[in-house]
Amino acid sequence: MRALGACVIAVGTSALAAAGIATAAVTVPFQINPAPFGNPNGSFDVPPSNCVAVLGEQTGSVTISGGKPGGWGCIIYSEVNWLNLSTGATGTARMSDGLNGFPPEATLNTGSGQVVLTLRPTTGTTTPGFAGFYVP
Repeated sequence: MRALGACVIAVGTSALAAAGIATAAVTVPFQINPAPFGNPNGSFDVPPSNCVAVLGEQTGSVTISGGKPGGWGCIIYSEVNWLNLSTGATGTARMSDGLNGFPPEATLNTGSGQVVLTLRPTTGTTTPGFAGFYVP
């Protein structure tokens, strides 16, 4: 009976540990390269913007935000266009304004599957960012 109880506890603990691993958020970085005045190399005073796609917080959705501490680093008011290659679903969202201490972000309800996106700042001349990932 003790051996059976120990096996049940071991299997239950393994199942809980696997569930914790499966729900861990994954961060996929991508970059927006500035191109002021049509210069594809950017400039010294306009460094690249580092954005991330955060996957696994909620099933079928992805959050786009900045890759720096606190969620900063991505360009405000940027337009995000996405395509779920597995289902054919598409959508558009806009990054928030980054006011009142809240970093710019957008939550995309893409559904599960292979997703690609472009993030294009709506102001200035920049090269859009591009990312591809699997949304659980």
